Amino acid sequence: MSRETVLSNARIVLGDEVVAGSALIRDGRIADVSAGAPVVGAVGEDLEGDYLLPGLVELHTDHLEGHIQPRPGTHWDPVPAVLAHDAQTAGAGMTTVFDAVRIGSMEGRNDATELAREIAEAIGYAADAGMTRSEHFIHVRCEVSAPRSVDEFAALETVGHIRLASLMDHTPGQRQYADVEAFRTYMVGKGKLSNETFLPYIEELKQVAAIHSIPNRAAIAQRAKELGIALAAHDDATVEHVDESADFGVLISEFPTTRIAAEEARKRGQLIVMGAPNIMRDGSQSGNVAAAELLEAGLLDILSSDYVPASPLQAIFQLEAEGVIPIHEGAKLVATNPAKAVGLDDRGAIEAGRRADLVRVRAHDLAASPKRPSGHRVPIVRGVWREGARVS
Repeated sequence: MSRETVLSNARIVLGDEVVAGSALIRDGRIADVSAGAPVVGAVGEDLEGDYLLPGLVELHTDHLEGHIQPRPGTHWDPVPAVLAHDAQTAGAGMTTVFDAVRIGSMEGRNDATELAREIAEAIGYAADAGMTRSEHFIHVRCEVSAPRSVDEFAALETVGHIRLASLMDHTPGQRQYADVEAFRTYMVGKGKLSNETFLPYIEELKQVAAIHSIPNRAAIAQRAKELGIALAAHDDATVEHVDESADFGVLISEFPTTRIAAEEARKRGQLIVMGAPNIMRDGSQSGNVAAAELLEAGLLDILSSDYVPASPLQAIFQLEAEGVIPIHEGAKLVATNPAKAVGLDDRGAIEAGRRADLVRVRAHDLAASPKRPSGHRVPIVRGVWREGARVS
């Protein structure tokens, strides 16, 4: 028997406009979108003029790590940690989530296989058991400077749910940490090093990376291609970086650190991802190129939450409030384009035939402030549907 419901009296965010009307959901799919009043007697929900957006597709969130290790030296049971993380991502409007699982370490010494596998298995278990609100996949973040990163990647292949892998190298002096003093501030500020031990530590990292980064990058890229896993480059900074990643088959450029790299990524057909916190904080915490600059230049395709789950929705509503882009263009950054980037063509937009992955949002305007002279628009998530079923 067909299951049918109508979400009426909504401001529906379509690909090229926002229309006042109703969305008909049938058997987990969007059956129809119509302007004006709903059919008399239709069963469903009055959205009271709230926005109805496609459910967010999140490609890069490190947030699960904070639930696994809520404080230094602590370790939370992994499945409950996944569920706590899932509740927060769904509450932020995400209906599809790629959870970042890190292998290797920037020190080039740690064997991260055991922890990575534990986290990946917990994600897979919760997803397969139908325990999660959002649909979860795994994004393997591969620290290519680590000696064992290729072996660690192979150890995760049997887990399943892996749809994305990123190639990253956090060796100081290049890419994200081109400014070594910014790296010093981070490491010393976190209490991981003293100023006296900092420079010897840097030299050790560089020596390890010189041996392992290039061959590990090539090996993981080849294996990802064989497995049909989408591949991203992380923190590309130069034309040479981008050309190398493009030659490996990379189609996603995560967090390019310079405008030059972003321009080359566009030339090579890569979709460019930046962190939504970069938008909300008005810049990169590492001193790299600002997401707002790339957006203005037409060099930004996708916003990810990175370390703040609420930030993608906050960013696109704030960008609209400031007159930078309309909300239907913002929805492409957080739903349509990320879905396209990883081949999930069944979601990411509100149109007939797509999955009924939807989020209801009411926008609340706060008073202007010195930081937000045009006002601060806060999105309030009031409902989330995944394949037509209410999940939040």
